[in-house]
Amino acid sequence: MIPFLRTPDSRFKRLSHYPFESHYMALTSEPLVKDGTSGLRMHYVDEGSKSADPILMLHGEPSWSYLYRYMIPVCAAAGHRVIAPDLIGFGKSDKPTKVSDYSYQRHMDWLQAFIDQLDLKNITLGCQDWGSLLGLRLAAENESRFKAIVVGNGMLPTGEEKIPAAFKVWKAFALNSPWFPISRIVEFGSFKTFSKDERAAYDAPFPSAKFKAGTRAFPALVPTSPDNPASAANKAAWEILKKWDKPFLTTFSNGDPIMRGGDKHMQKLVPGAKNQPHITLKGGHFLQEDSGVEFAQAVNRLLVGSQI
Repeated sequence: MIPFLRTPDSRFKRLSHYPFESHYMALTSEPLVKDGTSGLRMHYVDEGSKSADPILMLHGEPSWSYLYRYMIPVCAAAGHRVIAPDLIGFGKSDKPTKVSDYSYQRHMDWLQAFIDQLDLKNITLGCQDWGSLLGLRLAAENESRFKAIVVGNGMLPTGEEKIPAAFKVWKAFALNSPWFPISRIVEFGSFKTFSKDERAAYDAPFPSAKFKAGTRAFPALVPTSPDNPASAANKAAWEILKKWDKPFLTTFSNGDPIMRGGDKHMQKLVPGAKNQPHITLKGGHFLQEDSGVEFAQAVNRLLVGSQI
């Protein structure tokens, strides 16, 4: 087992607008056993009717399921089951202590174990940022388990795309800056000004720098050249997405300098995006903070309108 840390529960007491019950899963599967990561504990929110089809909400960098606190109740109230895990290294999930402990494939294996162990079916994917890099590939590699996809400010890069200057700056900062203020990073990527409680909630998973290896690792794992270890698998996933005829909705924001234009690109490539009620929401990169209710309502409208 690789070394990991577990954030004390006391760090998560009295979180603002996060009343959800905690659920935990010890991840087990053959790839994880061989990789030395079997048994890591993943936290997740599971709200709404357990008999309903699930909406799987995947967060990105450096947030956690707290990011979806405004969306979860709206989708659950509409009759859906809402599942929002904390990726390994984030939130209430276990945190391997070395940047080198994280890879794109390991994150994929952890999520694969998660949906396999819950045996999720008829999934609607809701994703943003790294939630899209992982979620879009997860859906492509498990097409029979997914019935719809909703992407807000996300993409599945293969290493052949032009890299925005803003991302290059972010990657250098994540890898090299001695100062890495999680809550301020999320706030900077939003239009809104965070309250003291909101900042405390985003900082809660990380009592010290030792807990932040996963947040430091993500930017360097994004495929930025065709020879990246994840490029081949992402290209294979795109071959499936280019034939994806199930509902595919984009809900990008109007203020994201990194993902701007990605929605139009995916609408052209994915057959299931045709004639869907695509929407542009107000907000920065973390549109769940700026337009969380509207994002959730767009998911609900898609599922009602598609009658799926």
